[in-house]
Formats: sequence, C-alpha cells, structure tokens
Amino acid sequence: MSQSQSHIHDVITDSASLIAITDQFSKADFLAIDTEFMRESTYYPLLCLVQISDGNKAVAIDPLAPNLDLEPLWALLRNEKITKVFHAGRQDLEIFVYLMGELPKPVFDTQIGAMVCGLGDQAGYDKLVHHYTSIEIDKSSRFTDWSKRPLSDNQVAYALADVIHLADIYPQMIAELDGKGRLHWLDEEIAVLCDINIYKLDPDLVWQKIKIRNGRPALLNRLKYLASWRETEAQKRNLPRNRLIRDETILDLAASNPTTIAAFDKIRNFPGGANGKLAGQILPILEKAATVDRADWPKQVQHRRPEKPPQAVIELLRVLMKDVCEHHKVAPKLLANSDDLEALALSDEADIKAMKGWRFDIFGSAALDLKAGKLAFAIDKNKLRLVTLDQPEFQRT
Repeated sequence: MSQSQSHIHDVITDSASLIAITDQFSKADFLAIDTEFMRESTYYPLLCLVQISDGNKAVAIDPLAPNLDLEPLWALLRNEKITKVFHAGRQDLEIFVYLMGELPKPVFDTQIGAMVCGLGDQAGYDKLVHHYTSIEIDKSSRFTDWSKRPLSDNQVAYALADVIHLADIYPQMIAELDGKGRLHWLDEEIAVLCDINIYKLDPDLVWQKIKIRNGRPALLNRLKYLASWRETEAQKRNLPRNRLIRDETILDLAASNPTTIAAFDKIRNFPGGANGKLAGQILPILEKAATVDRADWPKQVQHRRPEKPPQAVIELLRVLMKDVCEHHKVAPKLLANSDDLEALALSDEADIKAMKGWRFDIFGSAALDLKAGKLAFAIDKNKLRLVTLDQPEFQRT
C-alpha cells in the first residue's frame, strides 16, 4: 500500500461533497473503482456503494443516501481523459450501463492484465494484491449486507481497501506490461469487455440460454415467446427471472402448450396454478406464438464440425500451447480454447485468434511448423524443449 495514500473513511452522502471530490478526481490520470451491490432479490443489481481512489485519496460514495444527485459521478466516469481501473469489472460495468445508459471509458481491467503477467487465466483479487504488495487482504466483510444503513467502520474500511490496493497495483502492472512491450496484447480482451452489447440483453434471444435437448421447432417457438415475456416482466417488476417463473416451468409450458386457464393447474410448479394472476397473462402469449408462420420458427443451432479433428494433433497442439504459455508467462485463455485447437488441427488457415497478431507470433507460427513436421518435442534433462527438424542432427537419412 502506498505510503502517500491518505485514508478517508468518511462516506460521501451529500451532493456538495460529491461535487467537491469528483472535481478533485477529474485531474487524475487514472481512477481505481470498485462497487458493492446486492442482486439476490432483484432483476437489476442494487448499487450500494461506489469506491474510488486516485492513488492519493480513497472515498466511498453512498448511492442509497437520500437526495444524493449522482450526475457528478456519471460525468467523472464519462471523462475520457481518465482511465478507469477495475478488477474483474464486468459486473461493475453492467451496473453503470444500467444506471448511466453507457459505459465508463476508457477502461482497464487488472484481471485481464494479469493474464499476460504470468498470474493465470482468472487471477483473484487477493492473489493480485499479494503478488504486487505482499499484503494479505481482510475478507471478513466480503458477504456483508451492503444495503443496510448505517455502514460500520469495518465495512467502509474493507470496501476502501479494494481501491486503495488497486490504485497501488495499476501503475506497477502498466510499467511491467509496457516494459515487456505487451500493452497491446490486451486490446482485444479490453474491447470485448467494453462492448456495450454484452450488457444489453435482448429478450427475444433469452430462450437460447435455457438448457434443452433436441427441442422441436414448434416447442422452441413457444419457448422463445414465453422466455421473452418472462424477461420483460421480470424487468418491469425488478425481480430475478427464476423467482417469477423457473426455467423448468417455462419448458413445461412450452411443451404442454395449455390452451385454457384450467390447464395451468397441470403445469408443474406454476405459480398460483389456474387461479394465479400469471395464467391470464401467459395464455395470450401462447396464442400469439401459435400465429407465427412455420418458416419463422426458431431452430436450435447444431455446432457440429463436418470432419472429426485428429486427436493426436490436438494433443500435440495442447502441449505446444502449454509450453508457449509457460515460456512467455501468458494465460492459455488468451491464446486459444478447445474449439480453436480443434479448428487449427483441421486447417492451417483456421479463422481463430491464435492465427493473428501477437498470438500468431508466439504460438500460431510454431503450431504450423509443428504440423508441417518442422518442429518436434524433445526431452532434455527431464525438461521438455522444442527442436527444429532441419538441424543436421535431426535430418532423416
């Protein structure tokens, strides 16, 4: 923890104080940001606290304070001259999209940065803090109820510690990445994180997230309309979708297709049965689904490859990727997934991220050489190493 960081344990609850601190933070090069929220009983997460540090000061802003105008905070997050630093920030960003209608920008995520600093695929925050500061963080308030007021001193101190440490970690990580010439290695992952479309769910596509095996097109059509209705209704009521109606009940409705109110008594776990308020809302949804032309019925996407990838080649590519990742201290998730390796095993021209840019330089090129017989694995003093087969000692006679 930086010795220069002054600990301000006061929580911002009035607009004048918020304006003053956001004005001060507007001069920063970067801001470490974290949130505390609750979403167990709501569709949308309930923002309970926003913690911010510029590396010198750390404050907590209370969104639940009465009459607190958060517009100065939103303006700060929109300020494109300031980098907003998160750790595993997707849920934080989802909250800001819901409340602001847009993403903070620009954004840096230390969990993504950790993937090219040798800290693994999904480095936890405590691991990151210990790596860069040698501090063991206090987890005692992790599962507290952040919506209850007043907040205790321990709660506030715990919440602020996250951004205090994050503000210490960020400059060190940037210096490390810059020194290795790897800052641009993060561009693609950061761009995905900052795609606003991933935070805006289309109700008409929600049915695709419900697990179903070999659904008939007619069933899928009803499922699409039912899932879309449930999503919209859950948003209106601000209730978790499964608290409104569970997935298995939605599937039962799609399969049985009740055509009368009385028939809802036969649907397993249907809230209220035929006497419930939902039956009267859902019946018109099923009637509307029945009017859809067969040509417009949805179909399950079958993810099947026309050709079975050679397993031995896939295994060799996995060994190569593991060796490359260990050598360059890069998380495997950044290079390729299982589908990518299967595609590469089938084709030298596979359209995958491992065949482009810096990934090709450190892995894709070697993968092609391995497939072409120009590279091989050897064991030297119980350690695996790559050798080129055009060396005289490896030339066949």
